[in-house]
Amino acid sequence: MKRNILNSLFILGALSLSTSCKSKKEVVTAPPVKTETKIDNSKAEALNLLNSKQLKFNTLSLKAKASLDISGDANDVTMNFRMKDKETIWVSITALGGMAEVARALITPDSIKIQNKLKSEYLKKPFSYIYNFTNKQVNFNTLQAILTGNAMGEFLTDKSDVRQENGVYAVSGSKENLDYKLLFNTLFKVAETNLNDAKSGQALKVAYTDYQKLNESLFPGALKINTLSGAKKINIDLQYVKIDGNVPVDFPFTVPKRYTLVK
Repeated sequence: MKRNILNSLFILGALSLSTSCKSKKEVVTAPPVKTETKIDNSKAEALNLLNSKQLKFNTLSLKAKASLDISGDANDVTMNFRMKDKETIWVSITALGGMAEVARALITPDSIKIQNKLKSEYLKKPFSYIYNFTNKQVNFNTLQAILTGNAMGEFLTDKSDVRQENGVYAVSGSKENLDYKLLFNTLFKVAETNLNDAKSGQALKVAYTDYQKLNESLFPGALKINTLSGAKKINIDLQYVKIDGNVPVDFPFTVPKRYTLVK
């Protein structure tokens, strides 16, 4: 379990997360697809609409119950996230019903820092470290978008193919070696994100459900993340049980002197 929890944090950086515990906020039900009505918006109008539904925030404080399955080895943990938009992602992982913190991570656009508290080890790498796990097109904003239910902004441009599939929008295209496809629901929020790098044998699929109101926008209550990198498969079922937006947050990350730096 020790190594698997640490590996899960690595994958979080690379992305770049079910339990019966439900969020207290009311789920917003997506309207049914009206197959008899075809929307003939231009690409520009469609992109403007989808971009207007993106979650806008300054800070987030989140708590989630997660089941981590790494190549068949599964563990249930609690994950706390704190974020500052485009600047910082802080993650704390606890086990034993949330009583014991086993790992902590601090991710910025420039660096990744991870503490393995079970082994008293510390990892400090440039953000490019994640390219051991995923395509080089994945950046900090990509990771933040995945965790918050936003579409990656670099894909919501006129360079992408935008069309209607089964009554909802689909955005797809290629960027260097990365093929992408985003499927939206009738709330115009992302229902599924697919990234595929066939050349490197890397793939990511994220499914979003249980959208609920957060300030003036919508936030996914549950995520299912499936990743493939070579022979390694990671499955993460995550359900947010607490979602707070634009609240004061801090990002404590002090490394004890006794910790060993992992090269």
